[in-house]
Amino acid sequence: MTIIYKEGKSHTNTDGLSRWPLDNVKSNPAYDPEVAVQIPIHFIEIDRRKNFKFSEWAPEGGTPDSGNTDSEVKETSILGISSSELHNEFFNSAMKAYAKHKQCGILLQLLQKKYRSPELESQLEEPLLRDYKERILFLIDGLLYHREKHTSAHTIIDRDYISLILQEFHDCPYMGHTREDRTKERVASTAWWPKWAQELSEYINTCGRCQNENRKHGKKYGLLQHIEEPKHPWETINMDWVTGLVPGSKENFNACLILVDRFSKSMRCLPLHKEHTAMDTALLFWNKIISTCGVPKNHY
Repeated sequence: MTIIYKEGKSHTNTDGLSRWPLDNVKSNPAYDPEVAVQIPIHFIEIDRRKNFKFSEWAPEGGTPDSGNTDSEVKETSILGISSSELHNEFFNSAMKAYAKHKQCGILLQLLQKKYRSPELESQLEEPLLRDYKERILFLIDGLLYHREKHTSAHTIIDRDYISLILQEFHDCPYMGHTREDRTKERVASTAWWPKWAQELSEYINTCGRCQNENRKHGKKYGLLQHIEEPKHPWETINMDWVTGLVPGSKENFNACLILVDRFSKSMRCLPLHKEHTAMDTALLFWNKIISTCGVPKNHY
């Protein structure tokens, strides 16, 4: 048997245990139609006139049923809701939540204007103000979207739906209480709200099942050891080096070995060169400390 190293980018046939699970869709070689879940995914169709239209598509339904057969129409997946309970009423309630939220109301006014309004911008708080100035937030058919690199996620304000999304992407059986990075990746492609990453981390860290089952492996941490108080001078010492000093004296010393007696708190400073070896330091310690104070019992 010959073992040949292959770089990760070229290793396309990794085993199932070392790769992240793929969605159960027809493009997946392991697609199983018996366990396929009918989850609606919403698309936006963009034509040359920049008209935005929503159309709904199910996994086995083929192409979106928009009635537009123009070959130049581009389909861009901007939102995928992973819950079969989130349909049109979800989007309707989202728009109603915008009207009740003061900051979102200001943001909607700014996005609907064709020119900037310093007066409205002064009322907008972070992080919405930053994302608005960086053109990360945009409005389509009354719905707010947050752009992140090559994907866009729906902006959610309603706390009930935020709780539902946290449960859907972490607690439900087919998500399997995945760790924080995987859960964040799934949520980021679907929904966004202010400080969502911090809230998601707190949600996972306080998940009872994760805390009980995801036990830490390895040896236990050692106990904090108390340093015994010395009973005689120079029985226990602390020592440290200070380097990078300006050269001084005839010998041009540029470093210093500092020793402190833990009993009397007296200090000795021994000048030396930064280039000194361990043997040079040991000889200096022998001649200046051991010869006058004796051999210390402990040093730290």
